[in-house]
Amino acid sequence: MARTAAVVPDAAGLDELRAAAATCTGCDLYRDATQTVFGEGSERARVVVVGEQPGDQEDKTGRPFVGPAGAMLDRALRELAVDRSALYVTNAVKHFRFVRVERGKRRIHKTPSRTEVVACRPWLLAELRRVCPEYVVLLGSVATKALLGPSAKLTDLRGRLLDLDSVDGEPVPPARLLVTTHPSAILRAPDREAAYAGFLADLTVLAKALDK
Repeated sequence: MARTAAVVPDAAGLDELRAAAATCTGCDLYRDATQTVFGEGSERARVVVVGEQPGDQEDKTGRPFVGPAGAMLDRALRELAVDRSALYVTNAVKHFRFVRVERGKRRIHKTPSRTEVVACRPWLLAELRRVCPEYVVLLGSVATKALLGPSAKLTDLRGRLLDLDSVDGEPVPPARLLVTTHPSAILRAPDREAAYAGFLADLTVLAKALDK
């Protein structure tokens, strides 16, 4: 018998949301992924950080941002004296989308489709409503388009604080929004130090706002 896509529980805590998301079949990504990778962090976080999707290591461990991109994010947070444990970190898509290479031994990240992003968005909105952050940081174009729509361009928006109070007509708790690149893009950049410097400059806008 086919599994039924999980329903996002109303007025649920993060633990209840996490448990419900573990059974979600709202798109086909659950078929090949090891597990759902839900967000983690403080339920009273001032900042929610939203990435794209779990990577290979995240898929195996069930935790967000524990691979190379997570290490890059952690480096920037340390330099800015921002405590990651005080944040809530999640992804726009909760399952790993990948292709296999080398006779099926390696799994290579594949960008989620718009259909998959939209199918997973109710979970992200539920997280935002539960945490009610003051600030939301969008890492990369997938996260940016997940909340701001398919026409949103990271290059036009990055590095400045914007207002967020609805997503595609659905109300969310009002927050200030910061768009920046995904740390995995730094790892792929021809000049990593320059790419990292730009990433750090964007996050400095957040750090200064938190200090006010």
